[in-house]
Amino acid sequence: MDVAIIGGTGYGAVELIRFLHNHPHVHVTKIISHSNSGTDLAEVYPHLVDIIDLEMIALDIGDLAKEVELVFFATPSNVSKHYIPALVDQGVRCIDLSGDFRLRDGEKYQAYYGEEMVSQSYINQAVYGLPELNKEQIKQASILANPGCFPTATTLGLIPVLEKDLVERKSIIIDAKTGTSGAGRGLSLNVHFSEMNENFKAYQLGVHKHIPEIEQVLTARANEDIQVTFTPHIVPMTRGIMSTMYVDLKDSQSTGQLIAMYEDYYKNDPFVRIRKEGIIPSTREVYGSNYCDIGLYADQRTGKLIIVSVIDNLVKGASGQAIQNMNIMCGWDETTGLNQLPIYP
Repeated sequence: MDVAIIGGTGYGAVELIRFLHNHPHVHVTKIISHSNSGTDLAEVYPHLVDIIDLEMIALDIGDLAKEVELVFFATPSNVSKHYIPALVDQGVRCIDLSGDFRLRDGEKYQAYYGEEMVSQSYINQAVYGLPELNKEQIKQASILANPGCFPTATTLGLIPVLEKDLVERKSIIIDAKTGTSGAGRGLSLNVHFSEMNENFKAYQLGVHKHIPEIEQVLTARANEDIQVTFTPHIVPMTRGIMSTMYVDLKDSQSTGQLIAMYEDYYKNDPFVRIRKEGIIPSTREVYGSNYCDIGLYADQRTGKLIIVSVIDNLVKGASGQAIQNMNIMCGWDETTGLNQLPIYP
Protein backbone atom coordinates (compact mmCIF):
# COMPACT_ATOMS: atom_id res chain seq x y z
CA MET A 1 0.00 0.00 0.00
CA ASP A 2 1.32 3.43 -0.92
CA VAL A 3 1.17 5.99 1.88
CA ALA A 4 2.21 9.60 2.40
CA ILE A 5 3.45 11.53 5.42
CA ILE A 6 2.56 15.20 5.80
CA GLY A 7 4.77 17.22 8.13
CA GLY A 8 7.92 15.44 7.07
CA THR A 9 10.57 17.13 9.19
CA GLY A 10 9.25 16.56 12.73
CA TYR A 11 10.08 13.81 15.18
CA GLY A 12 6.72 12.14 14.59
CA ALA A 13 7.41 11.87 10.88
CA VAL A 14 10.92 10.49 11.23
CA GLU A 15 9.65 7.83 13.66
CA LEU A 16 6.96 6.87 11.15
CA ILE A 17 9.67 6.53 8.53
CA ARG A 18 11.83 4.39 10.86
CA PHE A 19 9.08 1.85 11.51
CA LEU A 20 7.49 1.89 8.05
CA HIS A 21 10.86 1.30 6.36
CA ASN A 22 10.65 -2.39 7.30
CA HIS A 23 6.87 -2.76 7.21
CA PRO A 24 6.04 -5.63 4.83
CA HIS A 25 2.84 -4.12 3.43
CA VAL A 26 3.59 -0.40 3.15
CA HIS A 27 5.65 1.84 0.88
CA VAL A 28 6.16 5.50 1.80
CA THR A 29 6.00 7.22 -1.58
CA LYS A 30 5.43 10.86 -0.59
CA ILE A 31 6.88 12.98 2.18
CA ILE A 32 5.34 16.42 2.27
CA SER A 33 6.86 19.46 3.93
CA HIS A 34 5.89 23.03 3.11
CA SER A 35 9.05 24.48 4.68
CA ASN A 36 11.44 21.98 3.06
CA SER A 37 9.86 21.36 -0.33
CA GLY A 38 12.54 20.39 -2.85
CA THR A 39 14.95 19.18 -0.15
CA ASP A 40 16.10 15.59 0.16
CA LEU A 41 14.96 14.00 3.40
CA ALA A 42 18.53 12.89 4.17
CA GLU A 43 19.67 16.53 4.16
CA VAL A 44 17.37 17.20 7.10
CA TYR A 45 18.03 13.83 8.76
CA PRO A 46 21.57 12.71 7.80
CA HIS A 47 21.16 9.38 9.59
CA LEU A 48 18.97 8.36 6.62
CA VAL A 49 21.73 8.86 4.00
CA ASP A 50 21.84 5.91 1.55
CA ILE A 51 18.78 4.41 3.25
CA ILE A 52 15.86 6.68 2.32
CA ASP A 53 16.08 8.47 -1.02
CA LEU A 54 13.07 10.78 -1.15
CA GLU A 55 12.70 14.44 -1.94
CA MET A 56 10.17 16.30 0.14
CA ILE A 57 7.44 17.99 -1.86
CA ALA A 58 4.72 20.60 -1.43
CA LEU A 59 1.16 19.50 -0.78
CA ASP A 60 -1.23 19.10 -3.69
CA ILE A 61 -4.44 17.49 -2.42
CA GLY A 62 -5.69 16.49 -5.88
CA ASP A 63 -2.49 14.74 -6.91
CA LEU A 64 -2.02 13.12 -3.51
CA ALA A 65 -5.51 11.63 -3.51
CA LYS A 66 -4.75 9.90 -6.82
CA GLU A 67 -1.43 8.44 -5.70
CA VAL A 68 -1.84 7.07 -2.16
CA GLU A 69 -4.40 5.13 -0.14
CA LEU A 70 -3.58 6.49 3.30
CA VAL A 71 -2.02 9.67 4.68
CA PHE A 72 -0.35 10.24 8.04
CA PHE A 73 -0.54 13.80 9.36
CA ALA A 74 2.49 14.43 11.58
CA THR A 75 1.65 18.12 11.83
CA PRO A 76 1.14 20.59 14.68
CA SER A 77 -2.38 21.18 15.97
CA ASN A 78 -4.76 23.29 13.88
CA VAL A 79 -3.25 22.13 10.56
CA SER A 80 -4.73 18.76 9.61
CA LYS A 81 -8.33 19.95 10.01
CA HIS A 82 -7.84 22.13 6.91
CA TYR A 83 -6.83 19.20 4.66
CA ILE A 84 -8.26 15.93 5.95
CA PRO A 85 -11.87 16.62 4.86
CA ALA A 86 -10.84 17.02 1.21
CA LEU A 87 -8.76 13.83 1.26
CA VAL A 88 -11.46 11.78 2.99
CA ASP A 89 -14.05 13.02 0.52
CA GLN A 90 -11.86 11.55 -2.24
CA GLY A 91 -11.60 8.17 -0.53
CA VAL A 92 -8.22 8.53 1.17
CA ARG A 93 -8.00 7.31 4.76
CA CYS A 94 -6.21 9.65 7.16
CA ILE A 95 -4.43 9.13 10.46
CA ASP A 96 -3.96 12.37 12.38
CA LEU A 97 -1.20 12.49 15.01
CA SER A 98 -2.28 15.96 16.16
CA GLY A 99 -5.24 16.86 18.35
CA ASP A 100 -7.52 18.26 15.65
CA PHE A 101 -10.01 15.37 15.64
CA ARG A 102 -9.71 13.99 19.19
CA LEU A 103 -12.19 16.15 21.06
CA ARG A 104 -15.94 15.89 20.43
CA ASP A 105 -16.89 19.18 22.09
CA GLY A 106 -16.32 22.33 20.04
CA GLU A 107 -16.30 24.63 23.08
CA LYS A 108 -13.57 22.61 24.76
CA TYR A 109 -11.55 22.55 21.55
CA GLN A 110 -11.84 26.33 21.33
CA ALA A 111 -10.83 26.72 24.97
CA TYR A 112 -7.76 24.47 24.85
CA TYR A 113 -6.62 24.77 21.22
CA GLY A 114 -7.49 28.42 20.63
CA GLU A 115 -9.32 27.90 17.34
CA GLU A 116 -12.63 26.64 16.04
CA MET A 117 -13.03 22.91 15.63
CA VAL A 118 -13.49 21.37 12.19
CA SER A 119 -17.06 20.77 11.00
CA GLN A 120 -18.96 18.45 13.34
CA SER A 121 -19.75 16.10 10.44
CA TYR A 122 -16.05 15.21 10.18
CA ILE A 123 -15.66 14.93 13.95
CA ASN A 124 -18.52 12.44 13.84
CA GLN A 125 -16.57 10.37 11.29
CA ALA A 126 -13.39 10.38 13.38
CA VAL A 127 -12.52 7.37 15.53
CA TYR A 128 -10.38 7.82 18.62
CA GLY A 129 -7.48 5.47 18.01
CA LEU A 130 -6.66 3.83 21.32
CA PRO A 131 -6.48 0.23 20.05
CA GLU A 132 -6.93 -1.35 23.47
CA LEU A 133 -10.38 0.25 23.73
CA ASN A 134 -11.72 0.89 20.23
CA LYS A 135 -10.44 -1.91 18.02
CA GLU A 136 -13.73 -2.64 16.28
CA GLN A 137 -14.41 1.03 15.49
CA ILE A 138 -10.83 1.50 14.24
CA LYS A 139 -11.33 -1.24 11.65
CA GLN A 140 -13.93 0.92 9.88
CA ALA A 141 -12.27 4.33 10.33
CA SER A 142 -11.74 6.79 7.52
CA ILE A 143 -10.46 9.48 9.92
CA LEU A 144 -8.34 8.17 12.77
CA ALA A 145 -7.59 10.52 15.66
CA ASN A 146 -4.35 9.18 17.11
CA PRO A 147 -4.30 9.73 20.90
CA GLY A 148 -1.95 12.13 22.62
CA CYS A 149 1.08 10.86 24.51
CA PHE A 150 -0.01 11.77 28.05
CA PRO A 151 -3.58 10.47 27.44
CA THR A 152 -2.25 7.15 26.13
CA ALA A 153 -0.14 6.40 29.21
CA THR A 154 -2.73 7.80 31.62
CA THR A 155 -5.93 6.26 30.31
CA LEU A 156 -4.38 2.81 29.85
CA GLY A 157 -3.38 2.97 33.50
CA LEU A 158 -6.73 4.16 34.85
CA ILE A 159 -9.43 2.54 32.72
CA PRO A 160 -9.44 -0.99 34.22
CA VAL A 161 -10.14 0.19 37.78
CA LEU A 162 -12.67 2.79 36.59
CA GLU A 163 -14.60 0.26 34.52
CA LYS A 164 -14.61 -2.23 37.39
CA ASP A 165 -15.75 0.58 39.74
CA LEU A 166 -12.97 -0.19 42.20
CA VAL A 167 -11.92 3.41 42.92
CA GLU A 168 -13.45 6.72 43.90
CA ARG A 169 -13.95 8.91 40.87
CA LYS A 170 -13.80 12.37 42.44
CA SER A 171 -10.14 12.61 43.39
CA ILE A 172 -7.99 11.30 40.54
CA ILE A 173 -4.51 12.84 40.66
CA ILE A 174 -2.13 12.45 37.71
CA ASP A 175 1.54 13.36 38.09
CA ALA A 176 3.17 13.01 34.68
CA LYS A 177 6.68 13.52 33.30
CA THR A 178 7.87 13.77 29.72
CA GLY A 179 11.16 14.03 27.89
CA THR A 180 12.03 17.07 25.79
CA SER A 181 11.16 15.47 22.42
CA GLY A 182 7.51 15.91 23.39
CA ALA A 183 7.94 19.61 22.64
CA GLY A 184 8.80 18.83 19.00
CA ARG A 185 11.85 19.75 16.93
CA GLY A 186 11.17 23.48 16.67
CA LEU A 187 13.21 25.99 18.63
CA SER A 188 11.83 26.67 22.08
CA LEU A 189 13.32 28.43 25.09
CA ASN A 190 11.51 25.92 27.30
CA VAL A 191 13.75 23.07 26.09
CA HIS A 192 16.92 25.07 25.39
CA PHE A 193 19.86 23.06 26.80
CA SER A 194 20.82 25.73 29.33
CA GLU A 195 17.22 25.97 30.53
CA MET A 196 16.56 22.23 30.71
CA ASN A 197 19.85 20.62 31.73
CA GLU A 198 19.91 19.73 35.44
CA ASN A 199 16.40 21.12 35.74
CA PHE A 200 12.91 19.73 36.29
CA LYS A 201 9.78 21.80 35.92
CA ALA A 202 6.01 21.67 35.90
CA TYR A 203 4.24 23.46 33.06
CA GLN A 204 0.80 24.35 31.67
CA LEU A 205 -1.02 23.59 34.91
CA GLY A 206 -4.76 23.57 34.31
CA VAL A 207 -4.50 24.49 30.61
CA HIS A 208 -2.68 21.55 29.00
CA LYS A 209 -4.41 20.36 25.80
CA HIS A 210 -4.45 16.78 27.03
CA ILE A 211 -6.68 17.50 30.02
CA PRO A 212 -10.00 17.45 28.08
CA GLU A 213 -8.82 14.43 26.09
CA ILE A 214 -8.05 12.42 29.23
CA GLU A 215 -11.38 13.41 30.77
CA GLN A 216 -13.30 12.60 27.58
CA VAL A 217 -11.90 9.06 27.43
CA LEU A 218 -12.36 8.36 31.14
CA THR A 219 -15.89 9.78 31.15
CA ALA A 220 -16.89 7.52 28.27
CA ARG A 221 -15.53 4.42 29.99
CA ALA A 222 -16.87 5.27 33.46
CA ASN A 223 -20.33 6.35 32.21
CA GLU A 224 -20.22 9.44 34.39
CA ASP A 225 -18.49 12.80 34.29
CA ILE A 226 -14.84 12.45 35.30
CA GLN A 227 -12.53 15.31 36.16
CA VAL A 228 -8.85 14.91 36.96
CA THR A 229 -6.03 16.89 38.52
CA PHE A 230 -3.26 16.72 35.92
CA THR A 231 0.23 18.11 36.44
CA PRO A 232 2.70 17.61 33.56
CA HIS A 233 6.45 18.03 34.08
CA ILE A 234 9.32 18.21 31.64
CA VAL A 235 12.50 16.40 32.63
CA PRO A 236 16.02 16.45 31.12
CA MET A 237 15.81 13.33 28.99
CA THR A 238 15.05 12.92 25.29
CA ARG A 239 12.28 10.31 25.24
CA GLY A 240 9.77 8.81 27.57
CA ILE A 241 6.65 9.46 29.62
CA MET A 242 5.94 8.32 33.14
CA SER A 243 2.41 8.90 34.36
CA THR A 244 1.94 8.25 38.08
CA MET A 245 -1.70 8.18 39.18
CA TYR A 246 -3.18 8.25 42.67
CA VAL A 247 -6.72 7.02 43.31
CA ASP A 248 -8.67 6.03 46.43
CA LEU A 249 -9.75 2.39 46.55
CA LYS A 250 -13.41 1.82 47.47
CA ASP A 251 -12.67 -1.46 49.21
CA SER A 252 -9.55 -3.18 50.41
CA GLN A 253 -7.70 -4.77 47.49
CA SER A 254 -4.26 -6.34 47.52
CA THR A 255 -1.63 -5.43 44.94
CA GLY A 256 -1.69 -9.04 43.73
CA GLN A 257 -5.45 -9.00 43.18
CA LEU A 258 -5.26 -5.79 41.16
CA ILE A 259 -2.35 -7.04 39.07
CA ALA A 260 -4.31 -10.19 38.23
CA MET A 261 -7.29 -8.06 37.18
CA TYR A 262 -5.09 -5.86 34.93
CA GLU A 263 -3.46 -8.91 33.37
CA ASP A 264 -6.87 -10.30 32.51
CA TYR A 265 -8.12 -6.93 31.21
CA TYR A 266 -5.21 -6.56 28.78
CA LYS A 267 -4.70 -10.24 27.95
CA ASN A 268 -5.51 -9.66 24.25
CA ASP A 269 -3.48 -6.47 23.90
CA PRO A 270 0.07 -7.25 22.79
CA PHE A 271 1.56 -3.85 23.58
CA VAL A 272 0.41 -3.51 27.20
CA ARG A 273 2.62 -5.28 29.73
CA ILE A 274 1.65 -5.57 33.39
CA ARG A 275 4.54 -5.85 35.83
CA LYS A 276 4.67 -8.44 38.58
CA GLU A 277 4.18 -7.44 42.20
CA GLY A 278 7.02 -5.38 43.59
CA ILE A 279 8.28 -4.32 40.15
CA ILE A 280 7.63 -0.79 38.90
CA PRO A 281 8.50 0.05 35.28
CA SER A 282 10.86 2.81 34.16
CA THR A 283 10.92 4.77 30.92
CA ARG A 284 14.16 3.14 29.79
CA GLU A 285 12.40 -0.22 29.64
CA VAL A 286 10.09 0.90 26.80
CA TYR A 287 12.57 3.21 25.01
CA GLY A 288 12.17 3.06 21.22
CA SER A 289 9.27 0.59 21.43
CA ASN A 290 5.48 0.54 21.16
CA TYR A 291 4.96 -0.92 24.64
CA CYS A 292 3.04 0.56 27.54
CA ASP A 293 4.26 -0.93 30.81
CA ILE A 294 2.11 -0.63 33.94
CA GLY A 295 3.05 -1.21 37.57
CA LEU A 296 0.68 -1.18 40.57
CA TYR A 297 0.93 -0.71 44.31
CA ALA A 298 -2.06 -0.90 46.65
CA ASP A 299 -1.13 1.03 49.76
CA GLN A 300 -2.95 -0.71 52.60
CA ARG A 301 -2.01 2.04 55.05
CA THR A 302 -3.63 4.92 53.11
CA GLY A 303 -6.19 3.01 51.04
CA LYS A 304 -4.76 4.45 47.85
CA LEU A 305 -3.82 2.71 44.63
CA ILE A 306 -0.69 4.00 42.92
CA ILE A 307 -0.52 3.27 39.17
CA VAL A 308 2.70 3.86 37.23
CA SER A 309 2.41 3.78 33.44
CA VAL A 310 5.34 4.33 31.06
CA ILE A 311 5.59 4.73 27.29
CA ASP A 312 7.97 6.13 24.69
CA ASN A 313 6.21 9.38 23.81
CA LEU A 314 7.32 9.19 20.17
CA VAL A 315 6.27 5.57 19.65
CA LYS A 316 3.26 4.34 21.66
CA GLY A 317 2.58 8.02 22.33
CA ALA A 318 2.61 8.95 18.63
CA SER A 319 4.01 7.17 15.56
CA GLY A 320 4.06 3.56 16.75
CA GLN A 321 0.44 3.78 17.84
CA ALA A 322 -0.41 5.38 14.48
CA ILE A 323 1.08 2.36 12.71
CA GLN A 324 -0.72 0.02 15.09
CA ASN A 325 -3.95 1.78 14.11
CA MET A 326 -3.10 1.55 10.40
CA ASN A 327 -2.57 -2.20 10.78
CA ILE A 328 -6.00 -2.60 12.37
CA MET A 329 -7.66 -0.38 9.74
CA CYS A 330 -6.15 -2.51 6.97
CA GLY A 331 -6.96 -5.89 8.52
CA TRP A 332 -3.34 -6.80 9.28
CA ASP A 333 -2.01 -8.14 12.55
CA GLU A 334 -1.71 -5.07 14.79
CA THR A 335 1.90 -5.86 15.67
CA THR A 336 3.09 -5.84 12.04
CA GLY A 337 6.24 -3.75 11.67
CA LEU A 338 6.29 -2.95 15.39
CA ASN A 339 7.94 -6.03 16.86
CA GLN A 340 11.10 -4.22 17.88
CA LEU A 341 12.69 -4.78 21.26
CA PRO A 342 13.08 -1.73 23.49
CA ILE A 343 16.54 -0.15 23.33
CA TYR A 344 18.53 -0.83 26.48
CA PRO A 345 20.50 0.69 28.07
